[in-house]
Amino acid sequence: MRVVFSVLVAALLLTPALAQDRGKRAAPAQPDITRSEQILKWINDYRQAPTPDRLPDMVRAMGNLGLFRELDSAGVYIGFIAGVIGANPERAEQLVSRMFPMPPEDQVVLIRAIAYSGLPDWKGLLGLFVERMPARMVLIRRYLYGDGKTLAELEPDDGYVIDLLWGYYFATGNPEPVRRIVATLAWSTDKNSVEKLTIGSMSKWTLATNASREKDLLDILHDEMNRQPAEVRTPLREVIEAAETFETGKIRKEAVAAVEELKARGPESSRNFAWWGQVGQTTFALGCVAAAATGQVQFGIPCVVGGAVSSAALKYLAPGP
Repeated sequence: MRVVFSVLVAALLLTPALAQDRGKRAAPAQPDITRSEQILKWINDYRQAPTPDRLPDMVRAMGNLGLFRELDSAGVYIGFIAGVIGANPERAEQLVSRMFPMPPEDQVVLIRAIAYSGLPDWKGLLGLFVERMPARMVLIRRYLYGDGKTLAELEPDDGYVIDLLWGYYFATGNPEPVRRIVATLAWSTDKNSVEKLTIGSMSKWTLATNASREKDLLDILHDEMNRQPAEVRTPLREVIEAAETFETGKIRKEAVAAVEELKARGPESSRNFAWWGQVGQTTFALGCVAAAATGQVQFGIPCVVGGAVSSAALKYLAPGP
């Protein structure tokens, strides 16, 4: 059976940094954002030199480029916006206000980002902008008065949530999102659930590839070796070794083989159930997660790679005809 990887990847280009004005006058205005790679480079560089004031312009650019068109594929962007808002509580209202006017279809992203921000009074912040989003009242009521969940309340059991966690980490450098991703490594050896095995494998690969390019992340993983239970420490040790030796391709190959074996030999429910079309067609991600410092295309599939990438917007690990 042939495996087809249909990939829509949000990755991070390692393009040269924009030149800065070293004169006495203010730096020149940033060029127009016309490509998603420009946004992704900004996201990748953000932790080293946070520029939260640029967030409203970048959010508009994301919308203009259609990056919010499919919400299941926009997790890394939503998580990043949430992280910037949450890390700047004293400026949160101003940052959100400057994002308007915003098309109603993109307002879903903003509502989720505010809810996922981690701000103690995120409901109060969301309430300030109710009148600007009349088309989204059903969703707003769900978050203000219903069962709308915060990022801390979401279970990392699908690719969308994993992407949210990566996005929040990219914005803040906070180790907590990484810890939650690490916890899913226990599923990377699951023998009963294709979904759990795939998510655990995705986490294993993204952690290894990203940690191979970023020392701060690798340090977090080393620290987690002293915190996690045994069922997590074993695959985490493999992640750390792969990151330190740059042998992440082995993890991908083993993950694909394990998923294929479980699909072929697992319980009947896994063999006969069209799992890859479920859970909102979320980002089961074994097709093209890579972080290559050279920015080269890898694995023979159409990826743009570089920097510290997340699983963002990978779709469908499914059997072909």
